[in-house]
Amino acid sequence: MPKQQNTTRQYTVHTQLGRSAAKIFAASDRMNQVLIEHLDPAAWRANPPGKVRTIAAIFTHMHNVRCKWVRLTAPHLKVPPQLNRTHCTPQQARVGLAGSAARCAEMLAEALGGSGRIEKFHRDGWGQPWPVGPEMLCYMISHEAHHRGQICMLAHQMGFALPIKVMSGLWNWEKLWKECGSQGGPGYDY
Repeated sequence: MPKQQNTTRQYTVHTQLGRSAAKIFAASDRMNQVLIEHLDPAAWRANPPGKVRTIAAIFTHMHNVRCKWVRLTAPHLKVPPQLNRTHCTPQQARVGLAGSAARCAEMLAEALGGSGRIEKFHRDGWGQPWPVGPEMLCYMISHEAHHRGQICMLAHQMGFALPIKVMSGLWNWEKLWKECGSQGGPGYDY
């Protein structure tokens, strides 16, 4: 009887997953862009109640964390420059987020597309890296969604509520998907 070998968790990932992950992350970033486009400029640096980040600081944090994911997980990709939370303008945030989203989408496509070049997802220097897999995408999207929720809540609390059309538009994935260049919509571009 052959001796059983211990193996680490390996994913055989289909190329479609890599393409889907890249599109999903692009749609997630489009939501961020929509929020900045429709956010009252006065809300950008307004001081929220309590000891919490400003909306500007939250958006720059999102970008800077993406840069860290790329730097630690896919060092062969060009890492966008970080944003300064105290001086960043909405336009600088939009440009920065678009750049970091493109690198994250590239990283996801490569990691989940089966090329084998990226084997581990490094969330941070303090955490254990994970084997690449769907959990990587879920973690990244959860981080984005958490902070979008904070931004919408803070805008509302400070008297800068976003219009209902904008808020409900965050759930219109068919429109978001098409705005990101996909013709068929979620699940139909293959």
